[in-house]
Amino acid sequence: MKAITLKAFGSTDNFKLENLTVPKPKGDEILIRLKATAFNPIDYQMRLGRRESELMNSPVLGRELAGIVEEIGEGVKNFKPGDEIYAASGSSGSNGSYAQYMALTEKKAALKPKSLSFEQATAIPSAGLTAWQTFNRLNVKPNESIFITGGSGAVGSFLIKLLKSSNIHQIITIAGNIESTDAIKAMGLNDDQVLDYKKPDLEKRILDANKQQHFDYVVDIVGDESSEIAAAVLKVNGVYADITFLSTQKTRELLFDKGASILNISNYSFTLKNNLEWYGETLNELKKLIEGNKLDTAAINIVGHFSLNTVKQAHNLMENNLTKGKKLVMTID
Repeated sequence: MKAITLKAFGSTDNFKLENLTVPKPKGDEILIRLKATAFNPIDYQMRLGRRESELMNSPVLGRELAGIVEEIGEGVKNFKPGDEIYAASGSSGSNGSYAQYMALTEKKAALKPKSLSFEQATAIPSAGLTAWQTFNRLNVKPNESIFITGGSGAVGSFLIKLLKSSNIHQIITIAGNIESTDAIKAMGLNDDQVLDYKKPDLEKRILDANKQQHFDYVVDIVGDESSEIAAAVLKVNGVYADITFLSTQKTRELLFDKGASILNISNYSFTLKNNLEWYGETLNELKKLIEGNKLDTAAINIVGHFSLNTVKQAHNLMENNLTKGKKLVMTID
């Protein structure tokens, strides 16, 4: 099979197109012929050798996919050859999803929503699982306020949709261009709920948008300076959800001074406690919401077909914050 491997940490020039052996499914594994994969910020963070790279078990990156079951292991109970699935492979597959095939435990897969193409379905797992976990652990009430950095991204957009579906409307977020702003407004937020982070006095404008009140909850999906803004607008004893592990020293000092409760949101945590069923079960819950028209999917940008150039282009777009509110997708034969 063809696969794109990472030969060393650093530049996108370290990606190489290679021929690898098609993996053989064992036990509860399914062999998937990939039809599409999506790109995530953790991909380029791994490429750069940041902390996330410690999770790598293959030189092939990529953590989510949609495709067709080609073959099953002797212990598989829930799938058969020909099933159309989507999956959150994380770092537990035979290889990453920048490849034509992957062997993966059936526990991390689900039948894809029938109404979606492979390209649409592959944009759901990573962001959908992260947003679902954030939504459930925060347990925001309709009368409470929440500030979200990166609202136009895949995680932010899923989270906003989940909140609004639960009648939570005191939501403020930020964006840096017209495309991202329009993408957020399309989710049902008003002009005064989406602020341009490039304009001055951002912290003041965020608090003004919340009637000069600090927020009950903040969710940081961006890290670095955005994490500092999120910590600054959080109320004393408020709740801070960290999805990036990229907060600064200033952020941590602000949160400590405010006596904040910090929720670290990590899909990997379910792997650590060997609760792999959570992934497939949650993907099934998301599937039901989508098929019941209770949850919209993320907007996608099909960067290109399976190739070295497509992977390099996608990484450059993510790293330079040029996704413009759309999940980047690569099609695969």
